[in-house]
Amino acid sequence: MIGTINSLNSLNPLKINLNAVQETQPDDNNELAGKSFQELLDGAVNDVNSTQIKGYDSMKEIATGKVVNLQEAVQKIEEAELTMKLALEVKNKAINAYREVMRMQV
Repeated sequence: MIGTINSLNSLNPLKINLNAVQETQPDDNNELAGKSFQELLDGAVNDVNSTQIKGYDSMKEIATGKVVNLQEAVQKIEEAELTMKLALEVKNKAINAYREVMRMQV
């Protein structure tokens, strides 16, 4: 047993070749590349809106008894709720960041 521990201690430590590490290059296939903040914001708002519409439609199906899969309908409603909560938190963080920048002394 002790011989095994001694043989483990004799192993050379892992050597890292820093020259092999390459700088990360921007990905040309990245869907966010080249888009303005306005375009990204519009896309996010449209995504939230479409999720809310799907959730509302699922609520209507449940209320009218036309729902085929109750679990899927509830899942869409929960997704809509979480998406809205996330959008509100992002909005609040953006407003707080804006206020922080406005308070900065130049």
